[in-house]
Amino acid sequence: MRSRTHWFLMATLGWLGVFVEQAKAQNDLLPLTSLDEVYTPAKGKGEMKFSFAWPEPSAEFAGFQFSFRVQTFENAYAIDPTRTRLERSADRLRYLCQGFTWAGGQEKAAGELTAEFQRNPDGSVEWRVSAQMNQPIKSISTVVRGIPRGELSLAGGNFMDPHDDENTFEYPQLFGQLSTPLIVIKKPQGGFFELSARQTEVRPARFFLQPGPNSYRAELIYEQAGWDKRNRVQSFLWRIGAAPTYEAIAKPFFAHVAQAYRIPAYTTRPDVPAWLRDTKLVVALHGAHWTGFIFNDYAKQLTILRWIATQIDPKQVLVFLPGWDGRYYWNYPLYQTDPRMGGDKGFRQLIDEGHKLGFHFSAMFGTNSANRELSVFKKFADAVTQHTDGDNWDLNWVDWDNDRHGDGWMPVMNIGVASWRNYLRDRIDKVIKDYHVDSYFMDIAGLWENNPKADMYEGTRRLVADLAQRHPGVLPIAEMHYDALMSVFPLTQVPRYSQYPAGFYTYVDSYNHLSTPAPGSGSTGVHEYGFSKPRPVSASQRPIPTITFANDTFDKYREQVAQDIQAAKTRKVE
Repeated sequence: MRSRTHWFLMATLGWLGVFVEQAKAQNDLLPLTSLDEVYTPAKGKGEMKFSFAWPEPSAEFAGFQFSFRVQTFENAYAIDPTRTRLERSADRLRYLCQGFTWAGGQEKAAGELTAEFQRNPDGSVEWRVSAQMNQPIKSISTVVRGIPRGELSLAGGNFMDPHDDENTFEYPQLFGQLSTPLIVIKKPQGGFFELSARQTEVRPARFFLQPGPNSYRAELIYEQAGWDKRNRVQSFLWRIGAAPTYEAIAKPFFAHVAQAYRIPAYTTRPDVPAWLRDTKLVVALHGAHWTGFIFNDYAKQLTILRWIATQIDPKQVLVFLPGWDGRYYWNYPLYQTDPRMGGDKGFRQLIDEGHKLGFHFSAMFGTNSANRELSVFKKFADAVTQHTDGDNWDLNWVDWDNDRHGDGWMPVMNIGVASWRNYLRDRIDKVIKDYHVDSYFMDIAGLWENNPKADMYEGTRRLVADLAQRHPGVLPIAEMHYDALMSVFPLTQVPRYSQYPAGFYTYVDSYNHLSTPAPGSGSTGVHEYGFSKPRPVSASQRPIPTITFANDTFDKYREQVAQDIQAAKTRKVE
């Protein structure tokens, strides 16, 4: 029989073992900096960064190294390794920090940071991170080392080779970056790797990929809502991990998106009118350009429709009207018929006669565009948009007058602000009442910006809900949506997620953009793009075929239009 002394010694040694493991856990942070394991200077395109070695004390977990940085509205803060401890189990890590450093580690600051990591059975890693300081926190960056290099698929898009460039990708971002917070890496040795944010609210998610010889140093950045400044914030769920196929990543990701934003399946959506399910063709009849040049006035548009009715059943055609309200964009947000194009009488005749033929009509409106030079602007001037840091944001990236410089007379408007949302709602309401259009198109609906005033997604959702209550069955259409907007708009220009179409077409349908080149000349109509190579309609294309009519399309290129219509009629969608 063993003595009491033996059991006492064993218990003491066991307690000492736990103490040693805890002490080890407190001190096993790797003393890394922002310059470690990456090309410095950048071998390819570089991004802005600190010009010194920023401290990044990092914890090993599941084959990766993790650190954090906290950004307030006045400075950036690193983890204080002397006030950080780690709690571990086989598949979990808890990261507890009781203080920060600033000035690159030269000074100390009060604050807390906690991160909870979990390794899943498939080897993927998920975590949330929260931070608290004595001032509002703008964002939290998770720094991850060990991310494999390879070709990148952004938001379900086609793969591209980033070479040795440093890149930042942001969600939600209008101009070709992330319409959903998912990046997939195709590993050179085979297989795929996921970087994603599993959100339940629309919030900024940024991914910075910095190459090194063997892997990426990645920054995964959560940004707090600009209209909800807090001293304590918590991120959404981040996820990284390998998978054998693209679908193994995309399928659960988009299932989460659908659940988070309550996106119904397209086959059963109550906001899809019966006529849309039968639509085989969209014709975009361009009206007036920004300069005032008229492509097709109302009378000519009706002439075009009467001819189209001889080529296809009009009940299968949606007529889209960009520039119906006179000078494109300059007249936003008056939304009145243009006297030069035929006025109220001509527009009413276009819609009424078109309806008699069987066509359905969609009028175009700007979700976030208003000319500040118009006298009506003062009614909603409080809705101009600022970035989260407070600087104004103008819609100034278009060169309307061709002086080779963007024009800045139009601020970005925040549809989350009641004055703008209600004004826009009432203008759309009046057009629907007065002319009985079957649909309204929301230009640049996919623009979302974190800002100090209101949530643009929530504002968009409320606008559409208000109009649905006033006009049941009238179809809302979006341009260039991000993922959450699939719950709001059943039809959109610009399809998404080409690497995983089920993530898109399970929930919504699409047609081609209004800038689709017109047959013959390749004119993009009212759009600022000018001319481009025409693309004939394909009977196998997935988006609803779209034919645009510029000023000479009907007069000179009717034969090509007729061929496109025949292709649209034979298109079959599986």
